[in-house]
Amino acid sequence: AAMREAGSGLKTAWRGQITGAGLGRRLANSIRSQAYPKVGESLNAAALVWSKAPVIVGAHDTGPLIRSRDGFWLAIPLPAAGRGRRGAKLTPGEWERRRGMRLRFVYRRRGPSLLVAEGRLNTKGLGVASRSKTGRGRATVPIFLLVPQVKLPKRLDLDRDAERALDSVPGLILANWLETRL
Repeated sequence: AAMREAGSGLKTAWRGQITGAGLGRRLANSIRSQAYPKVGESLNAAALVWSKAPVIVGAHDTGPLIRSRDGFWLAIPLPAAGRGRRGAKLTPGEWERRRGMRLRFVYRRRGPSLLVAEGRLNTKGLGVASRSKTGRGRATVPIFLLVPQVKLPKRLDLDRDAERALDSVPGLILANWLETRL
């Protein structure tokens, strides 16, 4: 009973941390717990708490440095880029295929470089091709920010809650033992 209590308490604490950090209810619900043995009592009882999305949770727990695969640039879509299928973020190649426009690289000495398109912003704020023959409304629209690397901020401290749960186990065992005695 004590291990079941400690496991569920740790699960609740981790879920609270994840939602408190603004990472969403779905990621918080990926935290699971299991007590062993599943039924009955045992002197070798244990509790296991884990995540069904360990890579995402681990990244927010450690705060890693993210670099591009080939060592060039990370393309961060701006609002003018819009969204891809099922709300996914677009890549520069996919954006060019969908819009039928070429992206141009703009190097900036200060701040991140840009990928821009020669077009216009539509009423929804998305970069689209200008159909005007005279060039009215045409503008250089920034579509992607290009950065060499990004440092993900450390938003979680799961080890702190795990240590608290571990420290609470002797007290929980004693409380449950006294409860069954009385």
